[in-house]
Amino acid sequence: MHKRRTMALAASVLAAGLLLAGCSGGGDSGATTGTLKFYTDKAAWKPQFQSLNPTSQKDVKISLSTTGYSDENQYQAFVKQSFRTQQSPGLFTWATGDQLNQLVGQKLVADTSSIWKKAIADGDVSEDLSKYYTVDGKQYCVPMNIAYWVMYYNKKIFDQNGIEKPTTWKELMDDAAKLKKAGVTPFYQTSTLFTFPWFETLVAGTDPKLYNGLSDGSVKYTDPRIVDIMNEWLDQQKKGWFSDAGSKTDPAQMLKQGDMAMINFGTFFGASLDGVGMKAGTDYDYFIIPAVNPDLKKTPVPVETGPMCVAQSSKQKDLGLAYSKWWMTAGAQTAWSNARGDVPFNPKAEVKDAGLKKLGEDVSGRDYQLVTRYFEAAPTPVLNVALEEFGAFSANPGDPLPYLQKIQDAADKYWASKK
Repeated sequence: MHKRRTMALAASVLAAGLLLAGCSGGGDSGATTGTLKFYTDKAAWKPQFQSLNPTSQKDVKISLSTTGYSDENQYQAFVKQSFRTQQSPGLFTWATGDQLNQLVGQKLVADTSSIWKKAIADGDVSEDLSKYYTVDGKQYCVPMNIAYWVMYYNKKIFDQNGIEKPTTWKELMDDAAKLKKAGVTPFYQTSTLFTFPWFETLVAGTDPKLYNGLSDGSVKYTDPRIVDIMNEWLDQQKKGWFSDAGSKTDPAQMLKQGDMAMINFGTFFGASLDGVGMKAGTDYDYFIIPAVNPDLKKTPVPVETGPMCVAQSSKQKDLGLAYSKWWMTAGAQTAWSNARGDVPFNPKAEVKDAGLKKLGEDVSGRDYQLVTRYFEAAPTPVLNVALEEFGAFSANPGDPLPYLQKIQDAADKYWASKK
């Protein structure tokens, strides 16, 4: 036991030393040009971030030096430790919702209200998007990206089974039954991290107000309506409509192999599919998931927007803010969209992918309403428990009430602390 504690202490000291070495230096206070140290939990995206350097260097004389983390817990520990050592990064990725609120509450991130005001006035960003970055009337951080959660599908499997893009929930359910009968697993699922999409789809697609009520505590997870929805999920589990929740295979590779026909994911997933050799429009495509409730006037579309933030105490604060200002422009978003293969938040950006361009136009129309992705909508302490319980439910489907009760216990504790 003593040996393990000693090793743990040594590891902590080493980590702190590496952190200080990694964050120190790199630009004088007040500089608005030069090399900006950028830290992200999107390690796989490092090449795309770095590919923007020629454009940002040309436009504003700033280049990124990107450090990527693939382990979320290590990344969050790193960022939080950096604030304690007052060696905070000039630019870093985070999450909106409760996680951003916590940093703002501790006055750890820089105010970007002036950047948002100008970008909105210039038509570079929708005012609706600013609500995800607004705390007590002020804006913090800028959008790293915006992603809509849609249903990707293996086009060859659909074609082989005579299936077209469904436009109603009934059609989607009929398609799932048809695929299963043909020996094809309809949907992807996992027991780790991304355990929430089907819950999100079912609840928001049944009643967006019910879904939003979970995030503000006005609706309990044990509400009979939520239990009924979970039982619908259970029924689908019993039909064998979902892939092995414990699979360690990359989901993009699974879709390519035909381990399942469809996967509910953010629009950034296209880059992963391209990475495994699938071609958009030929090997895969996607569609907006129809509402469960056919009486809804607008189809809910979960939206995810992840922020890039500047630490308030960073020596590179001014440099980080200068880059953030550039990031909102059409030139920056054109470069980013084409590098990532994702939807740009700037409507002036030029998008090479015609499908993504059309998707962006569709969801901004009157037939759809955006709902906050569950990962950002749920308060962090509730989210952590919910991800575990949804994962456990996927791995061992059964009576949903015990799983929901554990989530509600966490919710009760959280909301009681806010009184």
